[in-house]
Amino acid sequence: MCHKSDAKGNQLKHWQESKHAKAYEMLASKEAKDLAAKVGVKGDPQKAPECLKCHTAGFGADAALLGEKFKIEDGVQCERCHGAGADYAKVPIMKDRAKSVANGLIIPTEAMCRQCHNETAPRMGDRAEFNFKEAWKKIAHPRPKEAPAKK
Repeated sequence: MCHKSDAKGNQLKHWQESKHAKAYEMLASKEAKDLAAKVGVKGDPQKAPECLKCHTAGFGADAALLGEKFKIEDGVQCERCHGAGADYAKVPIMKDRAKSVANGLIIPTEAMCRQCHNETAPRMGDRAEFNFKEAWKKIAHPRPKEAPAKK
């Protein structure tokens, strides 16, 4: 499935403009460094396991499983929330949600989001409280409903 076209929902563009795409990058900010120091993180947040576990995809995974195009700098990527796509990303499978799920596609839940967005995670600014319903509205990226076939 092409996730780059408006006809299919342009999920790639939606992600690129999201805070998830910039999650690793923001660890280099003064605000992140100050917060990290305040909560006891030693050294660079972009190298700290306690930061990387939520600000990247693939943290702690065997590098051989991450694929040639993987870059930690891409932050929280698709597979962080939807699972490894090798078995479900093929077009014939991806066109059918049930087949996609049967082949490993994960449909994110509030519990999954709260693995990182929770009361024990350091917060900055307006993220002091995590409201799942409001946050979901900001990141939702469904495929548009298919128009009925013309007769």
